[in-house]
Amino acid sequence: MRILFVGDVMGSAGRAALETYLPQLKTELRADIAIVNGENAANGRGITEDICRQFYAWGVDCITTGNHVWDCGDIRSYIARDPRLLRPANYPRGTPGKCLYIHRFPDGRRIAVINLLARLFMDPLDDPFRAMESLLAEHCLEEDFDAIFVDFHGEATSEKMAFAHCFDGRVSAVVGTHTHVPTADAHVLPGGTAYMSDAGMTGDYDSVIGMRKDLSIQRFVNSSSGDTFVPATGNTTLCGALVVSDDESGHATAIQPVRIGNTLPPALPDI
Repeated sequence: MRILFVGDVMGSAGRAALETYLPQLKTELRADIAIVNGENAANGRGITEDICRQFYAWGVDCITTGNHVWDCGDIRSYIARDPRLLRPANYPRGTPGKCLYIHRFPDGRRIAVINLLARLFMDPLDDPFRAMESLLAEHCLEEDFDAIFVDFHGEATSEKMAFAHCFDGRVSAVVGTHTHVPTADAHVLPGGTAYMSDAGMTGDYDSVIGMRKDLSIQRFVNSSSGDTFVPATGNTTLCGALVVSDDESGHATAIQPVRIGNTLPPALPDI
Protein backbone atom coordinates (compact mmCIF):
# COMPACT_ATOMS: atom_id res chain seq x y z
CA MET A 1 0.00 0.00 0.00
CA ARG A 2 1.22 3.50 -0.82
CA ILE A 3 0.21 6.05 1.83
CA LEU A 4 0.70 9.77 1.20
CA PHE A 5 0.61 11.89 4.35
CA VAL A 6 0.64 15.71 4.27
CA GLY A 7 1.74 17.69 7.32
CA ASP A 8 -0.13 20.52 9.07
CA VAL A 9 -1.93 22.71 6.51
CA MET A 10 -1.41 26.28 7.72
CA GLY A 11 -3.92 28.94 6.71
CA SER A 12 -4.59 30.12 3.17
CA ALA A 13 -1.01 29.50 2.01
CA GLY A 14 -1.28 25.90 3.14
CA ARG A 15 -4.64 25.44 1.44
CA ALA A 16 -3.23 26.90 -1.77
CA ALA A 17 -0.26 24.52 -1.62
CA LEU A 18 -2.55 21.55 -1.06
CA GLU A 19 -4.83 22.49 -3.94
CA THR A 20 -1.84 23.05 -6.24
CA TYR A 21 0.28 20.02 -5.44
CA LEU A 22 -1.87 17.23 -4.02
CA PRO A 23 -3.57 16.05 -7.23
CA GLN A 24 -0.28 15.73 -9.09
CA LEU A 25 1.46 14.08 -6.13
CA LYS A 26 -1.24 11.44 -5.81
CA THR A 27 -0.77 10.60 -9.47
CA GLU A 28 3.03 10.79 -9.64
CA LEU A 29 3.58 8.88 -6.39
CA ARG A 30 0.81 6.37 -7.22
CA ALA A 31 -0.68 6.97 -3.77
CA ASP A 32 -3.53 4.68 -2.74
CA ILE A 33 -4.67 7.10 -0.05
CA ALA A 34 -4.00 10.74 0.91
CA ILE A 35 -4.17 11.67 4.61
CA VAL A 36 -3.83 15.34 5.60
CA ASN A 37 -3.48 17.07 8.97
CA GLY A 38 -5.87 20.03 8.79
CA GLU A 39 -5.98 21.43 12.31
CA ASN A 40 -4.48 24.81 11.29
CA ALA A 41 -6.25 25.14 7.95
CA ALA A 42 -8.73 27.86 8.99
CA ASN A 43 -6.63 31.02 9.25
CA GLY A 44 -4.05 29.17 11.33
CA ARG A 45 -6.44 27.83 13.96
CA GLY A 46 -8.91 24.99 13.53
CA ILE A 47 -10.83 23.74 10.54
CA THR A 48 -14.33 24.29 9.12
CA GLU A 49 -16.89 22.25 7.23
CA ASP A 50 -16.28 24.24 4.04
CA ILE A 51 -12.54 23.59 4.24
CA CYS A 52 -13.11 19.87 4.76
CA ARG A 53 -15.29 19.78 1.64
CA GLN A 54 -12.56 21.61 -0.29
CA PHE A 55 -9.97 19.07 0.88
CA TYR A 56 -12.11 16.14 -0.26
CA ALA A 57 -12.64 17.79 -3.66
CA TRP A 58 -8.84 18.08 -4.04
CA GLY A 59 -8.33 14.36 -3.38
CA VAL A 60 -7.96 14.10 0.40
CA ASP A 61 -9.31 10.83 1.80
CA CYS A 62 -8.97 11.49 5.55
CA ILE A 63 -8.25 14.55 7.71
CA THR A 64 -6.44 14.35 11.04
CA THR A 65 -6.19 17.15 13.61
CA GLY A 66 -4.64 17.95 16.99
CA ASN A 67 -4.82 20.46 19.81
CA HIS A 68 -6.45 23.16 17.62
CA VAL A 69 -9.28 20.94 16.41
CA TRP A 70 -11.94 22.86 18.37
CA ASP A 71 -10.79 26.43 17.58
CA CYS A 72 -13.62 26.98 15.07
CA GLY A 73 -16.70 26.73 17.25
CA ASP A 74 -19.13 25.20 14.76
CA ILE A 75 -16.84 22.24 14.09
CA ARG A 76 -18.29 20.28 17.01
CA SER A 77 -21.57 19.66 15.24
CA TYR A 78 -19.91 18.91 11.91
CA ILE A 79 -17.24 16.52 13.21
CA ALA A 80 -19.97 14.30 14.65
CA ARG A 81 -21.34 13.88 11.09
CA ASP A 82 -18.09 13.39 9.17
CA PRO A 83 -16.33 10.06 9.80
CA ARG A 84 -13.34 11.16 7.72
CA LEU A 85 -12.52 14.12 9.98
CA LEU A 86 -10.70 12.77 13.04
CA ARG A 87 -9.94 14.18 16.45
CA PRO A 88 -7.32 12.68 18.80
CA ALA A 89 -8.34 9.42 20.44
CA ASN A 90 -7.23 10.45 23.92
CA TYR A 91 -9.77 13.21 24.38
CA PRO A 92 -12.15 12.31 27.22
CA ARG A 93 -15.02 9.91 26.69
CA GLY A 94 -18.04 11.72 25.26
CA THR A 95 -16.01 14.11 23.09
CA PRO A 96 -17.75 14.44 19.71
CA GLY A 97 -16.20 12.95 16.59
CA LYS A 98 -14.26 9.84 15.61
CA CYS A 99 -10.64 9.04 16.38
CA LEU A 100 -10.31 6.19 13.87
CA TYR A 101 -11.28 6.03 10.20
CA ILE A 102 -11.44 2.82 8.18
CA HIS A 103 -10.82 3.30 4.48
CA ARG A 104 -11.91 0.45 2.22
CA PHE A 105 -10.42 0.03 -1.24
CA PRO A 106 -12.31 -1.51 -4.18
CA ASP A 107 -9.92 -4.49 -4.16
CA GLY A 108 -10.88 -5.35 -0.57
CA ARG A 109 -7.88 -3.90 1.25
CA ARG A 110 -8.50 -1.82 4.37
CA ILE A 111 -6.44 0.79 6.20
CA ALA A 112 -7.16 2.24 9.64
CA VAL A 113 -6.15 5.85 10.25
CA ILE A 114 -5.71 6.84 13.91
CA ASN A 115 -5.15 10.28 15.46
CA LEU A 116 -3.53 10.81 18.89
CA LEU A 117 -2.30 13.80 20.88
CA ALA A 118 0.94 13.77 22.88
CA ARG A 119 1.13 15.22 26.40
CA LEU A 120 4.61 16.71 26.94
CA PHE A 121 4.28 20.53 26.68
CA MET A 122 0.73 19.94 25.44
CA ASP A 123 -2.79 19.80 26.85
CA PRO A 124 -3.14 17.41 29.84
CA LEU A 125 -5.24 14.77 28.12
CA ASP A 126 -5.62 11.04 28.72
CA ASP A 127 -2.56 8.84 28.25
CA PRO A 128 -2.00 8.35 24.48
CA PHE A 129 -0.11 5.09 25.08
CA ARG A 130 -3.08 3.56 26.92
CA ALA A 131 -5.49 4.95 24.35
CA MET A 132 -3.49 3.27 21.59
CA GLU A 133 -3.40 -0.03 23.47
CA SER A 134 -7.17 0.13 23.78
CA LEU A 135 -7.60 0.75 20.05
CA LEU A 136 -5.22 -2.07 19.10
CA ALA A 137 -7.10 -4.47 21.34
CA GLU A 138 -10.00 -4.10 18.90
CA HIS A 139 -8.17 -3.31 15.66
CA CYS A 140 -5.26 -5.62 14.86
CA LEU A 141 -2.76 -5.22 12.05
CA GLU A 142 -2.74 -8.07 9.52
CA GLU A 143 -5.78 -9.77 11.07
CA ASP A 144 -8.19 -6.83 10.71
CA PHE A 145 -6.35 -4.38 8.46
CA ASP A 146 -3.79 -4.32 5.68
CA ALA A 147 -2.27 -1.17 7.18
CA ILE A 148 -2.62 1.06 10.25
CA PHE A 149 -1.43 4.67 10.02
CA VAL A 150 -1.01 6.88 13.11
CA ASP A 151 -0.73 10.68 13.17
CA PHE A 152 0.87 11.40 16.56
CA HIS A 153 0.44 15.13 17.16
CA GLY A 154 2.97 16.42 19.68
CA GLU A 155 5.73 18.79 20.67
CA ALA A 156 8.48 16.57 22.06
CA THR A 157 10.46 14.32 19.73
CA SER A 158 11.31 12.07 22.69
CA GLU A 159 7.63 11.30 23.29
CA LYS A 160 7.05 10.70 19.58
CA MET A 161 10.02 8.34 19.34
CA ALA A 162 9.04 6.45 22.49
CA PHE A 163 5.51 6.04 21.16
CA ALA A 164 6.73 4.69 17.83
CA HIS A 165 9.09 2.19 19.47
CA CYS A 166 6.36 1.12 21.89
CA PHE A 167 4.08 0.13 19.00
CA ASP A 168 6.77 -0.95 16.54
CA GLY A 169 5.49 -3.86 14.49
CA ARG A 170 1.89 -3.34 15.59
CA VAL A 171 1.16 -0.43 13.24
CA SER A 172 2.40 0.36 9.75
CA ALA A 173 3.48 3.94 10.42
CA VAL A 174 3.77 6.58 13.13
CA VAL A 175 4.32 10.06 11.70
CA GLY A 176 4.49 13.12 13.92
CA THR A 177 2.84 16.49 13.40
CA HIS A 178 2.52 19.83 15.27
CA THR A 179 6.00 21.43 15.21
CA HIS A 180 5.66 22.61 11.59
CA VAL A 181 9.28 21.66 10.87
CA PRO A 182 10.06 18.59 8.72
CA THR A 183 12.59 16.25 10.31
CA ALA A 184 15.30 14.22 8.58
CA ASP A 185 14.78 10.97 10.50
CA ALA A 186 12.34 9.11 8.24
CA HIS A 187 13.16 5.40 8.56
CA VAL A 188 11.63 1.99 9.20
CA LEU A 189 11.99 0.71 12.77
CA PRO A 190 13.26 -2.84 13.44
CA GLY A 191 9.75 -4.26 13.87
CA GLY A 192 8.45 -2.84 10.60
CA THR A 193 6.87 0.49 11.58
CA ALA A 194 7.71 3.54 9.44
CA TYR A 195 8.61 6.57 11.54
CA MET A 196 9.23 10.30 11.08
CA SER A 197 9.32 12.70 14.02
CA ASP A 198 7.48 15.44 12.12
CA ALA A 199 6.10 15.63 8.60
CA GLY A 200 6.45 19.39 8.61
CA MET A 201 4.08 22.17 7.63
CA THR A 202 2.20 22.85 4.43
CA GLY A 203 2.21 26.61 4.10
CA ASP A 204 4.57 29.61 3.90
CA TYR A 205 8.08 28.82 5.19
CA ASP A 206 9.16 32.47 4.95
CA SER A 207 7.69 32.76 8.42
CA VAL A 208 7.97 31.60 12.02
CA ILE A 209 6.35 28.14 11.92
CA GLY A 210 3.76 29.54 9.53
CA MET A 211 3.11 32.81 11.38
CA ARG A 212 3.99 36.27 10.11
CA LYS A 213 7.61 36.73 11.10
CA ASP A 214 7.32 40.43 12.04
CA LEU A 215 4.65 39.73 14.64
CA SER A 216 6.47 36.68 15.94
CA ILE A 217 9.71 38.64 16.33
CA GLN A 218 7.86 41.34 18.29
CA ARG A 219 6.56 38.73 20.68
CA PHE A 220 10.07 37.53 21.53
CA VAL A 221 11.87 40.87 21.46
CA ASN A 222 9.25 42.86 23.39
CA SER A 223 7.82 40.01 25.46
CA SER A 224 4.51 40.97 23.94
CA SER A 225 1.45 38.76 24.24
CA GLY A 226 -0.42 40.52 21.45
CA ASP A 227 -2.03 38.86 18.46
CA THR A 228 0.91 37.00 16.91
CA PHE A 229 -1.25 34.18 15.54
CA VAL A 230 -1.52 35.61 12.03
CA PRO A 231 -0.56 33.19 9.24
CA ALA A 232 2.00 34.18 6.64
CA THR A 233 0.53 34.24 3.15
CA GLY A 234 3.45 34.50 0.73
CA ASN A 235 5.14 31.33 -0.50
CA THR A 236 3.53 27.91 -0.70
CA THR A 237 5.27 24.66 0.18
CA LEU A 238 3.81 21.21 0.79
CA CYS A 239 5.57 18.86 3.21
CA GLY A 240 4.79 15.29 4.16
CA ALA A 241 5.88 11.70 3.69
CA LEU A 242 5.20 8.68 1.53
CA VAL A 243 4.94 5.32 3.30
CA VAL A 244 5.01 2.02 1.42
CA SER A 245 3.74 -1.04 3.29
CA ASP A 246 3.51 -4.74 2.55
CA ASP A 247 -0.09 -5.89 2.04
CA GLU A 248 0.58 -9.31 3.54
CA SER A 249 2.13 -8.30 6.87
CA GLY A 250 1.04 -4.67 7.10
CA HIS A 251 4.62 -3.71 7.93
CA ALA A 252 6.31 -0.77 6.23
CA THR A 253 8.99 -1.40 3.65
CA ALA A 254 9.97 2.25 3.13
CA ILE A 255 9.28 5.84 4.11
CA GLN A 256 10.62 8.96 2.41
CA PRO A 257 9.91 12.68 2.87
CA VAL A 258 7.86 14.74 0.44
CA ARG A 259 8.68 18.42 -0.13
CA ILE A 260 7.50 20.53 -3.05
CA GLY A 261 7.08 24.28 -3.38
CA ASN A 262 8.84 27.63 -3.18
CA THR A 263 11.16 27.69 -0.17
CA LEU A 264 12.56 24.36 1.03
CA PRO A 265 14.76 22.11 -1.13
CA PRO A 266 12.51 19.70 -3.02
CA ALA A 267 12.29 16.05 -2.07
CA LEU A 268 10.24 13.58 -4.08
CA PRO A 269 10.27 9.87 -3.16
CA ASP A 270 11.84 7.36 -5.50
CA ILE A 271 10.21 4.31 -3.90
